[in-house]
Amino acid sequence: MKKKLVSILLVAAIIATVFSGCKKNDDNTLIVGTEAGFAPYEYMEGDKVVGIDMDIAQAIADSMGKKLVIKNMEFKGALLAVQKGTVDLVAAGVSVTDDRKKVMDFSTEYVDSTEVVVVNKATPAVASVDDLDNKIIGVQQGNIADFYVEENVKSKEVKRYTKFSQAAEDLKNGKIDCIVMDQYPAQDLVIANPELSTLDGTLFQDKYAIAVKKGNTELLDKINSVIKQLQDDGKIEEFTANHTAKNAEQ
Repeated sequence: MKKKLVSILLVAAIIATVFSGCKKNDDNTLIVGTEAGFAPYEYMEGDKVVGIDMDIAQAIADSMGKKLVIKNMEFKGALLAVQKGTVDLVAAGVSVTDDRKKVMDFSTEYVDSTEVVVVNKATPAVASVDDLDNKIIGVQQGNIADFYVEENVKSKEVKRYTKFSQAAEDLKNGKIDCIVMDQYPAQDLVIANPELSTLDGTLFQDKYAIAVKKGNTELLDKINSVIKQLQDDGKIEEFTANHTAKNAEQ
């Protein structure tokens, strides 16, 4: 009986140690979900995810004394992950919409976004940003451009992609007429694909924020505090300048 009791206590101690270790690890990490195909906000540099949003996420983790863990996934998947709590926050050029507000909470907006139209440079099928009706338009699935085109343009078809690189290939091959996307990622896409160009003019303006699980006010307050400090110190402008310059050189 005594040996059995010792065995039970030993097993209990091992289980407690394991769970204690797991909890400590969870408490000391901040997990950010992102989609690393949206330069300069998030993109790959070798095997590392970097970008404006990752610099902001790192500043948030540093302020909390935590290790930043980056989970690279599809944009739509990242938004689902933060709703389920499998990531702590999403920093991925996330636009604030009424529908998203119902299922997640948002930080203060930290960057202005300008949405533009990318076309095939040699044979543009779109003449201007006002010429999108009856066109086959490429967008990133779940992105604000997706919603805008769906609601405001009488397109022939909307083709939804998980990666802008996929949309660029289809545009070069004449499978779509244009891509609607953020100005900075558009600049990088055109640099990487000289066969493409960006039309003059702005389609619409947008703002980005960081998403957290609905009701997580403690984390949201910390995020907002860091964003304000970064804005006051001019750091977000510095992050933007660094990453846009870096991508322009590539």
